[in-house]
Amino acid sequence: MKNHAPIASIVVPAFNAAVTIRETIASLLDQTFTDFEIIVVDDGSTDMTAATVKRYADPRIRLISQPNRGLAGAHNTGIAAARGVYIGFCDADDLWLPEKLELHIRHLEENPDVGISFSGSSLIDCDGKAVGIKQSPKLKNITAADVFCRNPIGNGSAAVIRAEALEGFAYRPVGEVERDWWFDENFRQSDDIEGWLRFILTQDWRIEGIPGHLTLYRIHIGGLSANVEKQFKTWLAMRDKMARIAPELVARHGERAAAYQLRYLARRCVSMRQGRKAFSLALRSLAKSPRPFIEEPVKSTVTLAAAAFIALAGETIYSNVESRLLGGSNV
Repeated sequence: MKNHAPIASIVVPAFNAAVTIRETIASLLDQTFTDFEIIVVDDGSTDMTAATVKRYADPRIRLISQPNRGLAGAHNTGIAAARGVYIGFCDADDLWLPEKLELHIRHLEENPDVGISFSGSSLIDCDGKAVGIKQSPKLKNITAADVFCRNPIGNGSAAVIRAEALEGFAYRPVGEVERDWWFDENFRQSDDIEGWLRFILTQDWRIEGIPGHLTLYRIHIGGLSANVEKQFKTWLAMRDKMARIAPELVARHGERAAAYQLRYLARRCVSMRQGRKAFSLALRSLAKSPRPFIEEPVKSTVTLAAAAFIALAGETIYSNVESRLLGGSNV
């Protein structure tokens, strides 16, 4: 039994996650598909994250501790240690519905040309309560332009990947002596989009979603990507890297993708009740390219209206009508 390799590996990147990681692990242990290992990568935490994980007696749980390398570095360490045929990711403050792993494995087994399987997500608050917002992305016929502009995978806890599909995706940067990289550790943000773009641009594997909102994605009001300008600069650096790999893609879709990214950041600022900043970002999105307003007029208009409402009326009044403005929409 000790030498048994599990069918699936679930990588849990964790940084100062002592408050939430028990709930995350509980949701993973509750999966209907049970032949898996959980690899918790403690990424330089200074709280009780590692001690909390060590209390588990379940042999399926492994803990790897490393100096802080960022989310990309934690993902890379987890992938390098994974033994499963399928590898899933779940951030240490997010949750999986019980059937998630089973449904993704079935999807991958029935579609041998699919390398990454994903699904939609429901957003929860710090207390684990639903906030009434869902990520309902495009599921079929995913192109590089879709990934660049809209990142249908959505968040770091949505994807389950065929390990075989990761073999051609790995690279070893100059100076790295410990293990390969799958995600670029030079990016502390936008590392997931960079990775998924490289995946779809350099390989023949398809990226495809399945119905349902199988991940509970936790948002932290007040601490959610607070420095949005820094985040946008990181995204621009990612775009510049992609321009070297796929110049035609960036030349054709770069402005549209930037507009979608600015709208995404505007919606984040709405979540943080930063009305003036959200309004400014929404206007910058429109100035960059009108495509989000043409392609998704309801969401784009609601974003602009919500930002203006907070800026003019204040957080308290807006909170009373938030579910009516954003309920059921995709972040």
